[in-house]
Amino acid sequence: MNAILNFGLPKGSLEEPTINLFGRAGFSITKGSRSYKPCWDDSEIDGRFVRAQEMSRYVEDGFFDCGLTGRDWVKENGSDVEVVVDLIYSRSSNRISKWVLAVPEQSNIHKVADLEGKSIATELVQVTRDYLNGKGVQAEVEFSWGATEVKVPELVDAIVDLTETGSSLRANNLRIIEVLMETNTVLIANKESWKNPIKKAKIESIALMLQASLNAEAKVGLKLNIPKSRLDEVKDLLPALRRPTISPLTENDWVALETVIEKKVSRELIPALKKIGAEGIVEYPLNKIVL
Repeated sequence: MNAILNFGLPKGSLEEPTINLFGRAGFSITKGSRSYKPCWDDSEIDGRFVRAQEMSRYVEDGFFDCGLTGRDWVKENGSDVEVVVDLIYSRSSNRISKWVLAVPEQSNIHKVADLEGKSIATELVQVTRDYLNGKGVQAEVEFSWGATEVKVPELVDAIVDLTETGSSLRANNLRIIEVLMETNTVLIANKESWKNPIKKAKIESIALMLQASLNAEAKVGLKLNIPKSRLDEVKDLLPALRRPTISPLTENDWVALETVIEKKVSRELIPALKKIGAEGIVEYPLNKIVL
């Protein structure tokens, strides 16, 4: 009864990554295995799970005040919504995904113009048609319910499919001709809800916390003690998010240093710091980074 926002959460492949992201951002979301109605630990938020492919329509129509979906589905549906923030995460990684036009390795199709009069299977039908029209190519575009990569060459001549690394396409002996668009998860809002100052403030707060959680995901905090005489060497080694914090210690010849680094560089950085005299080196996880 006290809910400010009706929030749409994506059902399907983004469901668990989204629940985990909200958890890191400080929001607990629980649901039953067959439930479409999440339970929030924030009494100001209500909502339900729906397919990401449909989300932008529900947000545009006002059923949801805001929701999470992909830029691709906003474009596919032609939805007039407010894009609040980009959130780069997916079911398997934190990379930008791409919709690509692909054909079998042995196909004689090598460019978009070669698709004239051919057939294409995809889930992203309207975007694909618009892309072909922009290239002046007439081809049959049919909707695919999934497993699109197995339909060539027996059922269609080409596909437009979503990929992050291209590994699935290569595994199915497909090669990419062109990239139609890049996409990622976005937080979108209904235009009227966005004009409401109370709802807008709540949406912006959620957006800030989600983005801060993603910012922290690939980073760690680092603390260490170092002789003042070696401080310049340490600062040269550190790829700091900002200038490191340096504090005096009771021993006048030593200082404490604290900074944020990429998680993947710590395995090389920590031994290097130890070699130049750093002591008391502590690496610690981060929950959020607000930029």
